[in-house]
Formats: sequence, C-alpha cells, structure tokens
Amino acid sequence: MSTFDEVFERIKMATNTRTQVELAEVLDIRQSSISDAKRRNSVPSDWYMKLFEKFGLNPDWLKMGSGPMYLRTEQGYQPVDGPAAGQVFEDPAKYGDPDAKSSVVTVYAMHDNQADKNELPSKGLSKLSVPQSFAGPSIQVFKVEATSMEPLISKGAFVGLDTQQKSIMSGELYGVFIPYEGIAIRRIYLDAQNQRFILRSENPALPEQFLPLGKHQASIVGRVTWVLQKM
Repeated sequence: MSTFDEVFERIKMATNTRTQVELAEVLDIRQSSISDAKRRNSVPSDWYMKLFEKFGLNPDWLKMGSGPMYLRTEQGYQPVDGPAAGQVFEDPAKYGDPDAKSSVVTVYAMHDNQADKNELPSKGLSKLSVPQSFAGPSIQVFKVEATSMEPLISKGAFVGLDTQQKSIMSGELYGVFIPYEGIAIRRIYLDAQNQRFILRSENPALPEQFLPLGKHQASIVGRVTWVLQKM
C-alpha cells in the first residue's frame, strides 16, 4: 500500500493542484482536513469517491499507482478490465491523451493591489477547468479585464502565460508588467535602432509603450500560449 505522501502526489498531479489550499478547494474540504490526514498517514475514503465522481479517476491508481488513471468513458463509468460478455467497449486509450483530460487551474486578476510592483499576484481570482495540455507548472492563467487587445482578445477572456518563455520573439504576444496598471497583454517588437522594445495593443487609439533594451526581462511575465474566449 502506498504512503499518504505517494497518494497525495498522484492526486495533485491528476488535479493539477500545487498546494493544500488548492486541493482543499477541489475536494470541497477544509485545509485542516488534509493536515489531519497527513498526520494520520491515511487518505479518507470519501476523497477517492469525490475524485472518481468529479474527474473519473481510478481509486486503484490513486491508492497504488496501478491500472489506468481514468475509468470514465463516454458510456459512463465502467471498468476497463473484465469480461466483455459479447459487448464492444470503446478503446479507453484516448482518454489518456492530455487534451482529453482536464486540469483545474487558478485564475489570477491582471490588476490587483500589486499593480505598482513587478510581482505576480499571490491570491487567486477563481478556478478554471482546462485541457491538461493547457496546464503546467510554468503556466499562469489570467482573466483579461481591459479592452486594449480587442478584437483579438476580448475583455473577459482567459489567457495562459508561459512564465518560462521570457525571451522576446518580435511580433509575438506577451504578458508585461505596466507600472501602476498591473499586467497587460501586448504585442512586442524590437526597435534596435533606438535600443528598445515597442509594446503595442490591438486598439489603435492607445499609444505605444516602450521597454529599454537590456532591462526588459524584469517586466516580462511570460509569452501568451493560449487564449480561451467566447466568439
């Protein structure tokens, strides 16, 4: 039987949660309940049921790391193994594809009380379920609160920024710290002649902004890797 820490790590991986606070929100329990379970070195049985009902996660995989991670199919919950009894079951392999599985990620506000500092927000705004391939340790998700990138990116859209991609490729979209405004999405161009980068919004009414060459790294949050919005 796996230890609590081993099961806990599998649960975090499958739900894309990084902290006890985030996992408590997913399980709809108090954070203290997780601390209690860790102290007892025992995972409560109702956690397995919640994870099965919410994500289709296989309790055996969570407990011991054996069998398929997911049991959910389009026909409902059914075992992968066992006699087919003349029935034709759908191949469950495709449910292992990262685009077929969802992860719950934390959504952050682009404008908060840290707007005067080059610091990422520490408090989440909400939660969002996205394909697992859209999540990851370096992806930070923000909700767009301005119209500066319309019509390309609408107000209310969700954007995923890869915080490990800070090297600028001219013409691409990046999240940038703007003093006293917070984080903004801008298309960035190199202006080598003037030793600077040009920040442009899609709204032509807004003026261009600039970042001095060599000092831009501290202002770049990450490259835009995906956008989720209503058309």
